Amino acid sequence: MRYTQFLIPTLREVPADAEVVSHQLMLRSGMIRKLAAGIYSTLPLGERVMQKTSQIVREEMNRAGALELTLPFVQPAELWHESGRWNVYGKELLRLKDRNEREFCLGPTHEEVITDVVRGLISSYKQLPITLYQIHIKFRDEIRPRFGVMRAREFIMKDAYSFDADEAGAERSYMKMYAAYTNIFARLGLRFRAVEADSGPIGGSFSHEFMVLADTGEDVIVICSACDYAANTEKAEILAPDVRDAAPDRFGVLERVATPDMRTIEEVCSFLKTDPASVIKTLVFDTGDGAVAALVRGDHDINEIKLKNYLKCSELSLADEELIEKVTGAPRGFAGPVGLRGVRIIADYGLKGSINMVAGGNERDVHVVNVNMSRDFSVDAFADIRLAGDGDACPRCARPLTTTRGIEVGHIFKLGTKYSTSMQAQFLDAQGQSHPMVMGCYGIGVGRTVAAAIEQSHDSDGIIFPAPIAPFSVLIVLVNPTDEQQNQIAADLYEKLLGHGVDVLLDDRDERPGIKFKDADLIGIPLRVTVGRNAVKDGCLDMKWRKTGEQVQAPLADAFDRILEALPNLQ
Repeated sequence: MRYTQFLIPTLREVPADAEVVSHQLMLRSGMIRKLAAGIYSTLPLGERVMQKTSQIVREEMNRAGALELTLPFVQPAELWHESGRWNVYGKELLRLKDRNEREFCLGPTHEEVITDVVRGLISSYKQLPITLYQIHIKFRDEIRPRFGVMRAREFIMKDAYSFDADEAGAERSYMKMYAAYTNIFARLGLRFRAVEADSGPIGGSFSHEFMVLADTGEDVIVICSACDYAANTEKAEILAPDVRDAAPDRFGVLERVATPDMRTIEEVCSFLKTDPASVIKTLVFDTGDGAVAALVRGDHDINEIKLKNYLKCSELSLADEELIEKVTGAPRGFAGPVGLRGVRIIADYGLKGSINMVAGGNERDVHVVNVNMSRDFSVDAFADIRLAGDGDACPRCARPLTTTRGIEVGHIFKLGTKYSTSMQAQFLDAQGQSHPMVMGCYGIGVGRTVAAAIEQSHDSDGIIFPAPIAPFSVLIVLVNPTDEQQNQIAADLYEKLLGHGVDVLLDDRDERPGIKFKDADLIGIPLRVTVGRNAVKDGCLDMKWRKTGEQVQAPLADAFDRILEALPNLQ
């Protein structure tokens, strides 16, 4: 492709509304343009990257035995009522009506539609297992779309769905997809980690997220370097400590202390000259069916997803001022477990064995010191209800965990029979008995994966694309298009590379060399070959690798072979 025949509208300035590097560079390199909040047009350069990414996804899905199809983007409300998600999914589901006042939605995901397809086509165990997938548009009406295509409202996703006759078959299908995803992200040239995750609104019993590791990632993940355990912070487990209760003779005298307007952990610690680890933080939650008090150490953070899962409640939110005062008798900031009545109390494992703690006094401007659990109050249960962090014990091997940052690009779920039961997707076994199919769900955000690759691999000059998804493998920079000899050398090399199937871009613009080199670094093509004065004067071409910055000169006679030799090693 010649630059003068292509559309690459690069920008010199960083767009004011672009917060993260990938958003900035995708706009500046001419990959995307914004149409509305969270909605982007993908321009030709970006489309090449998206298509290369999609092709690798497609090849690995096909290799795993999945079958490609295309499902409707607009979905009838009736299917969502069948699954029970129409009033559960929330405002991210963009609802609309047709001219006959029938309700529809723009598909944020396709569990309902694929279940409807399969229940109409498959009726026997002999037709199972089967995995179906598509690479298609999704729309989720995000309350705050941001970070460009990283968290867009409209996006391209590969979503796949498996159907099996039993749990053992579903496990095999799940592991096939796990292996396929591992192959996909390895082929894309990304540093990634598969982590255990919460299933969220999709539902299901078990899931993994595939995280691209990047310092700019919005997700925190917890990993163990001693074993293969990894999880996002929503899911990450913490090993319950083996702690014995302290002897009563170590208990201090329980005292109520005036703490005027001291509401936060920091304020209380400063006033009482103690540290956050010596404070019991009491948080009151509304479950929809009543209040629950959750206790964590002052230097720990509550994990609302863990708490919600532990309580098995459909709703969970921090209590408002009215409910807090009703439960504790005090305003926000002064809640504590001592004397708390008529409410269920769940304490985090991190409080086991703690003695002489500080807690709210359930009275305005009052805290209690020397609080000891076995003497001063009791809990209904201990549970793992906090966010894991550096140094916590691995739940598998008990070695210390560490945290790092990542960007979720793929998510796989064991759905079980959640949808097949509610939507009557059943099959007959060998004895003629009817059973619901056991399902799995597997998604990859294509645009999000591209953005994550940029977040992981860039520098101050621009993108450093992994070779498998770079828009072009080789960029030939023709320094002076008006020089006939340079022009001929560049054209000959360009045609020869094209003839050998090399993805090559020839920058034949009538622009200053500095602009061409700046654009070359910005768009991140792995190998740059410069045809300038040296090509005419000394018969040499300059070759530069974008990733390493390495530069060499190659004689004209050897340049073509040197380029071909370099291609497999560009990643």
